[in-house]
Amino acid sequence: MMPEVNRRHFLKGLGATMALPSFETFFSASTARAEAAKGLATTASGAPLRTAFLYKPNGMNMTKWAVTGTGADFTFGPTHEPYAKFKDDLHVLGQLAHLNGTAGSDGGGDHARANATFLTGARPRKTAGADIKLGISIDQVIANAIGDKTRFSSLELSCDGIRKSGVCDSGYSCAYQFNLSWRSDTTPMTPESNPRHVFERLFGAGPKEERQKSFALRNQRQRSILDFVMEDAKRLNSQLGRNDQLKLDEYMTGVREIERRIEKAEQFGLPEAPGMEMPDGIPGSYEDHIRLMLDLLVLAFETDSTRVVSFLLAHDGSNRSFKEIGVPDGHHSISHHQNNPDSLEKLAKIDLFYSRQFAYLLEQLKSRKDVDGQSILHNSMIVYGGGLADPDRHRHTDLPIILAGHGGGTIKTGIHSLAGTDTPMSNLFLSLLDRVGVKEERFGDSTGRLTAVA
Repeated sequence: MMPEVNRRHFLKGLGATMALPSFETFFSASTARAEAAKGLATTASGAPLRTAFLYKPNGMNMTKWAVTGTGADFTFGPTHEPYAKFKDDLHVLGQLAHLNGTAGSDGGGDHARANATFLTGARPRKTAGADIKLGISIDQVIANAIGDKTRFSSLELSCDGIRKSGVCDSGYSCAYQFNLSWRSDTTPMTPESNPRHVFERLFGAGPKEERQKSFALRNQRQRSILDFVMEDAKRLNSQLGRNDQLKLDEYMTGVREIERRIEKAEQFGLPEAPGMEMPDGIPGSYEDHIRLMLDLLVLAFETDSTRVVSFLLAHDGSNRSFKEIGVPDGHHSISHHQNNPDSLEKLAKIDLFYSRQFAYLLEQLKSRKDVDGQSILHNSMIVYGGGLADPDRHRHTDLPIILAGHGGGTIKTGIHSLAGTDTPMSNLFLSLLDRVGVKEERFGDSTGRLTAVA
């Protein structure tokens, strides 16, 4: 028997089904704790334990990233400024590495390897053909263990277009750069970059055909999904306590706001990018696109639609320009800065742009109250970073990595720790597996557990 927290999970209406957050009214702490003692992917309180991985491309200006001091007595560098107020919710991890990303006998292709190794800890086979080979990614190990507890075993997001074939970096298949998540060593999980498609997955029900019919009906009548479930919402509201009534109202208001933003993007979208298959409905602003996808990630966690998300903000090697922040140059181009002060300053501006997006996610997760009274951020484990440190030298060591969230109270936060020179990042992943109840002796190129996070 599942905990009562899952008793009321949907609002239903004509051709529409809307996932709901959990409510204190239906939460039995004793039942939830009993289930937590037996099951996977829950906190000690019985609330869901969520895990997300966000990939930031093209390394960092490491001078601006540098953190001074270790333990609780540390000072952030300028790049961390947007999320410095969340210091008590963060664990900055130093000296982690992906040595399988280094050149070795494979020569060039550091950007492809940076992407490929980030969640797998495995070395990609250098091929431009169909014989790709890598390894299962950490998000999919977790999804395989706990995916039956939620509607979706995992959610894969991106702000990139789609490249399913071809050569992208020095003889490596594009599959390595445009996919962060891997179901097996030969099968990537294609991420979704269209906000509408993610929205319909979260709030649709039944097979894809039924979800399409539901959207077509709403579109034809020019109605919100809320209009179709309002009667059920009124019935639910009468069963809720005052705090949960406010939570339901805030939640539905938030869903409608996201729906409006998607509709606007569909009306004033981004022109198709050369060389990429870009779906309709992508916001014209990159920041708007990222934040819309982040809001959908938060909704997926809030409604317990999934407990595992990977988000490729952009692929390594991306040459996107950032005119909106005064950097018209391509990101990849200026990442090879050769210690040029102007290029380094522009790189720092882009790093700061991505830091603001991470801060936005933290703000949203911390503002959502979970069923046990804690924030969703408290009951989450969020890994943010990339597969390169100094991009000019293609360094795959001393990676810029932050672990956010408290893992339901199992993760040390408010500290900066040094793991030891060239400690495999896979050691961190092995420690995260422990927290979702998955016991493995090895993952990727791990050499042990990262005890500093406990």
